[in-house]
Amino acid sequence: MKLYYSPGACSLSPHIVLCEAGLPHALVNVDLKTKKMADGGDYLQVNGKGYVPVLELDDGQRLSEGPAIVQYLADQKPDSGLAPKSGGMERYRLQEWLNFISTEVHKQFSPLFNPGASEDWKQAARANLSRRFDWIATRLQDRPYLMGERFTVADAYLFTVLNWCAFTGIDLGRWPALKDYAARVGGRPKVQEALKAEGLAK
Repeated sequence: MKLYYSPGACSLSPHIVLCEAGLPHALVNVDLKTKKMADGGDYLQVNGKGYVPVLELDDGQRLSEGPAIVQYLADQKPDSGLAPKSGGMERYRLQEWLNFISTEVHKQFSPLFNPGASEDWKQAARANLSRRFDWIATRLQDRPYLMGERFTVADAYLFTVLNWCAFTGIDLGRWPALKDYAARVGGRPKVQEALKAEGLAK
């Protein structure tokens, strides 16, 4: 398998899942500004949407959108426990988390990375994120991970977007449960492996 990624972008989430699942993979670095790959190729020929991640399978099929990719990867190694089995309520709970992170957390960061966004828009985004973080923090008061005792693909995704706080002027220390959670996930050996591969950790 081949993962098209950009260091620190939301593609870090499936990268972490690949490492946690022990799935062999190659990495293709994409410059999101120029839409060029490391070899000079046009990334828009890979993904016309112009953003990462994209997972290319060994048979040439390509899958985009992080929440879909991480579930696909988890299902390749069901014994890893990275996702509950399909069809049960726990799997729908996982999808509930993935959708919440995608629409209510991930997308709220967009104006904070947009140089053309007005300050009013950015302040509204920060306020929305604060409310979302308040809610997530209450869920992490009595559990190490979003789904309970076991690390899942939802944790890979939330950890990825929480990392953006440092680059957008959001002090995660306001939510001790979230700060501890980020440190706990970040300390996992396979998470460190992904971070180092992307040049995000020593």
